[in-house]
Amino acid sequence: MNKTILHLDLDTFFVSVERKLDSRLQNKPILVGGLSDRGVVAACSYETRGYGIHSGMPMKMAKELCPGAIRIKGNAGTYSKHSDLVTAIIKEHVPLFEKSSIDEFYADLTGMDRFFGAYKYASELRQKIIKGTGLPISFGLSVNKVVSKVATGEAKPNSQLKIDQGLEKTFLAPLSIKKIPMVGDKTYQTLRNLGLRKVGTVQEMPMDVMQRVLGKNGTVIWKRANGIDHTPVIPFWERKSISNERTFDKDTIDVVKLKGLLIAMTENLAYQLRRGQKLTACITVKIRYSDFNTYSKQMRIPYTSADHILIPKILDIFKKLYNRRLLVRLIGIRFSHLVSGNYQINLFEDTEEALNLYQAMDHIRNKYGDRSIVRASAMGKNTIGRMHNPFNGEPPIVLAHRTQ
Repeated sequence: MNKTILHLDLDTFFVSVERKLDSRLQNKPILVGGLSDRGVVAACSYETRGYGIHSGMPMKMAKELCPGAIRIKGNAGTYSKHSDLVTAIIKEHVPLFEKSSIDEFYADLTGMDRFFGAYKYASELRQKIIKGTGLPISFGLSVNKVVSKVATGEAKPNSQLKIDQGLEKTFLAPLSIKKIPMVGDKTYQTLRNLGLRKVGTVQEMPMDVMQRVLGKNGTVIWKRANGIDHTPVIPFWERKSISNERTFDKDTIDVVKLKGLLIAMTENLAYQLRRGQKLTACITVKIRYSDFNTYSKQMRIPYTSADHILIPKILDIFKKLYNRRLLVRLIGIRFSHLVSGNYQINLFEDTEEALNLYQAMDHIRNKYGDRSIVRASAMGKNTIGRMHNPFNGEPPIVLAHRTQ
């Protein structure tokens, strides 16, 4: 049976939420992100894009390009709540769906043509979301996730597009190669240097040529350019917490050791959050003493996945919790009240340099393992997380940080 895959994307999600909360912002150029000149643009309205503004751009540059834009700090918690409203509507009406980010969804509507008509059903679902949340949303419908996602991009703003089976290559051919999911700025420039501008040109190339130029990614890009994608819709399941704890072989009263371990745990869990595109709003520290009495203390915080924000708060909880001169048997940390959210949305007050630093650190961890780069205060605490050491006995990269 041929698949029928729906891709839904909330249009300029952060901006749309702000406009819903304040109607005076309608049809005005909006920038959501850090308010200082060193901040980062988390989202921008369509009115600003004609000036060359895009998400991830330094706020100072965006302000220079569009001086009349209204800048808004934004609130990750508010955006998560609105995302949850959309999720609830989709969950009620679709048997199998995937929440790929805070504002994007996939749904498998295979077989619905026998009963309702997949396009008609998707259209009704979109109208229910618009009516139920007051937010604009677009969708693409096709035989797979890749073509549906591209179709959504072509349907925007606030519209819908169906690509009939067998017309995938015809639909993709006239589009820019940058429209292919997975083609970032560097890959785009590489392809442009080869004289490739349209998807149709990639379709005409032998697959092995793309593979020689871009390696394994070349094969994937060639398949996507030809409308080939067998990636399944992953059933939605919202993880509510993530934790890590350590039981000592020998009970300890070494406060320096305990704090170093807490830093290492927090650093590791924060990375796990970012890798899974999650944010936490509640942190907990647990201590079990040698007499087996266990104590814990939690703190509600603004949604984040940044360790430079989480580490000081974890240490502050530990300072308040650890008030006994007893040997410690176990120590642990838990992040709860998790929501889906891209890493960038918790950086409203962070600098472009901080964003680049986290991306570079996480890139090293993705390639070489969780413990390949650590803070100096977490050195030696290498029994946490995966213990892959890619450096053949060499020590990990050490990051010194002023907060420590």
